[in-house]
Amino acid sequence: MHLKEGCSLLLKVHKPSIPFVLSTNPILNLKAGNEENSPVLKEAYVLKRLKHEQDITLALEYFKSITNSKSFKHTPLTYQMMIEKVASEREMDCVQYLLQQMKLDGISCSEDLFISVIGSYRQAGSSEQALKTFYRMQDFGVKPSVKIYNHILDALLDDNRFQMINPIYNNMKKDGMEPNVFTYNILLKALCKNNRVDGAHKLLVEMSSKGCDPDEVSYTTLISSLCKLGKVKEARELAMRFTPCVPVYNALINGVCKEYKIVEGFELLDEMTNKGIDPNVISYTTIINALSDSGNVELSLAVLSKMFVRGCSPNLHTFTSLIKGFFLKGRSREALDFWGRMTSEGFVPNIVAYNALIHGLCSNGSFGDAVCVFNQMERNGCHPNVRTYSVLIDGCAKAGDLDGASKVWNRMITHGCHPNVVTYTCMVDVLCRNSMFNQAYCLIENMQMENCPPNTVTFNAFIKGLCGSGRVDWAMKVFDQMGNSGCFPNTTTYNELLDSLLKDRRFGDAFGLIKDMEHRGIELDLVTYNTIIYGCCCAGMLREALELLGKMVVIGTKPDAITFNIVIDAYCKQGKANIAIQLIDRLSAGEWHPDRISYTSLISGICTHIGVEEAIIYLRRMLSEGILPNVATWNVLVRHLFSNIGYSGAIQFLNAILGNGI
Repeated sequence: MHLKEGCSLLLKVHKPSIPFVLSTNPILNLKAGNEENSPVLKEAYVLKRLKHEQDITLALEYFKSITNSKSFKHTPLTYQMMIEKVASEREMDCVQYLLQQMKLDGISCSEDLFISVIGSYRQAGSSEQALKTFYRMQDFGVKPSVKIYNHILDALLDDNRFQMINPIYNNMKKDGMEPNVFTYNILLKALCKNNRVDGAHKLLVEMSSKGCDPDEVSYTTLISSLCKLGKVKEARELAMRFTPCVPVYNALINGVCKEYKIVEGFELLDEMTNKGIDPNVISYTTIINALSDSGNVELSLAVLSKMFVRGCSPNLHTFTSLIKGFFLKGRSREALDFWGRMTSEGFVPNIVAYNALIHGLCSNGSFGDAVCVFNQMERNGCHPNVRTYSVLIDGCAKAGDLDGASKVWNRMITHGCHPNVVTYTCMVDVLCRNSMFNQAYCLIENMQMENCPPNTVTFNAFIKGLCGSGRVDWAMKVFDQMGNSGCFPNTTTYNELLDSLLKDRRFGDAFGLIKDMEHRGIELDLVTYNTIIYGCCCAGMLREALELLGKMVVIGTKPDAITFNIVIDAYCKQGKANIAIQLIDRLSAGEWHPDRISYTSLISGICTHIGVEEAIIYLRRMLSEGILPNVATWNVLVRHLFSNIGYSGAIQFLNAILGNGI
C-alpha cells in the first residue's frame, strides 16, 4: 500500500467517555467473577450475551470481566462484536482502545472489522479518522482489498473530501487492484457532486473500455446530475443508449418537472408503461409535487387516482405535496382533510410534512393553529429545524406580531438551532414592520459577525421597510452599502427605491437609478415600468409615460391592467377624457377589458370635463358588463351631482337612477 507522504499512522486517542480499562489482574466482585471455577465459556454464548445486552456500559463491564477470568479468552469475533457495539453508540475512542488491546493480545484483525470501524467513522461524519484507521490496517497485518478501498472512498465522498478521493484511487491502482463497478460509481458520484459531468462521461467510457459495464446506479447518477444542471435534453439522449430503469425515468421526470415541462413528465410516464415498466410512488409523487407547486391540485388528484388504479399506494411525500398544493390555492379545509387522512393511514409526519403544514397555515392566516402544530410536533418527538422557525417568524412578520416573532427567535436560540440567512431576513422584516429600523440594522451587522452574511433579499426587506416609512435617504445609503457585503441590487431593490423617489417627486434621483439599472444590465420588469409610468403621470409627464409604454411593448413586456389604468387616469386628470374613452373602446376590442378602477377613473374624468349625463352612460355600460361600482365610484358621481345641481337636484337624480334599476 502506498501511503501519502506525511500521513501519520498513529491515531490521536482521547480518553473515552465510557471508562474502559482492560486490567491483567483478576477483578473480584463482578458478575462474571464466579466464572473462574465454571466450565469454559463458549464463543457462541459470549457473542449472544454481548449482542442482547442493550446497556452499552453493562456490555463493556461483562466484556472486561471475562477478560480477567480464566473461563474465556476473547476471539476476533467477540472483539468485533464489542467494537461494533461501542461504535454504534459513537464511542469511537473505545473502538481505538479495543483495537489497540487486540494488537497487544496478538489477536488477528479481519478486513471486515476495519470495514465496520471505517463505516462507523463515516456515520459519525469523521472521514479523517476513517482515513487514519485505513492507513493503520498495515500495523495489524491486514492488506487492503478493493472492497475496503471502496468503503474508504465512500466515507470520503460522504464527507465531501473530494480532494482526497483521487489520491486514494491512485494508491489503489498502484497496489495493483482493478476498480469494480462500486468503485466507479463512487467516483461518478464524486464527479457529479462537483458538477463535473464531462469527467463523469469520460469515466463511463473508461469503465466500458476496461470491461466493467456501467449498471443502473452509474447511469442514474449521471442522468440525475445532468437534470439538476438543466441539461435534460442531454440526459434523455444518454438514456436512449441503454434500457432505462425506473430510477433513470424518475430522474428524467424530476428534471422536466423542475423546468415546469409537466406535459413531458406525463409523456415519460406513458413511455414507461408502454415499455412494460411500472412507475413507482416516486414517479407519481414527482408529477404530483410539480402540479401542486403550480397550483393545479385538481390534476394532482387525477394522478393520485391513477396511482390507485395501477396499484401504487401514496407515501408520506405524496400526501405532503398534495397538502402543500391545497394550501397554495387557499383551500385550507381540504389540506387539513388530507393531513387527517395521512395520519389515520399510519404515516408519521416528518419535519418536511410539519413544515408544509405550518407554512400553509401561516400563509392562510391561521397563525394560532400553526403555533399549535409547532407545539404538537415537539411533543411527537419531531424537532423543529431552522426552516420551521423561519416560517413562524415570517408568519409573525406578516401579522406585525413583534412579540410573537421575538419569542420564536429566543426559543430557537435556546434550543441550539442556529438561524440562517432566511431566518435573519424574516426577523429584519418583522422589525421593519414595527418601525424598529435601528434594531434591524444592528441585526444585519450581527449577521456578518455570526458568519451568516446578508443577501440581496435581506437588504431588500430593509430597504422596503425604510421606503414604506418615508426614510428614502437612509434606504439610498443602504443601497450604496450593499456592495460592501458582497451583495448586488436586483430589480426588486430598484423597484422599491423608484416607487419612493417618484412619490417624493425626486425625479432626478429616480431617473439616475434607471440609468444605473441599464448600466448594470438589470432588466426592467413590468413592475418597474408601471412604477416609472405612474411617476411620470403624477408629474404631468404624460408624453414621456406614453413613450415608455411604447418601449415596453416593443421589447416584449406586455402591459397589464395596472398599466392601462394608470394611463387612463392620467388622461382624465389632464382633461383628456375623450382620449381616455377612445383608449378604453380600442382596448376593449382586444384582450384587455376595463375593470372597476378603469371605469371609476373614466367616470370621474367625464364628470369633471364633459358632464354627469355622459358619465351615467358609462355607469350603465359598467353595470351591463357585470362590474359593480364600489364606494369610490359612487363618491365620484355623488360629489359631482351635488356640485353641479345642488342637494335637492342630486337626490332627485339619484332616485331616478336607482328607480331605473341602476
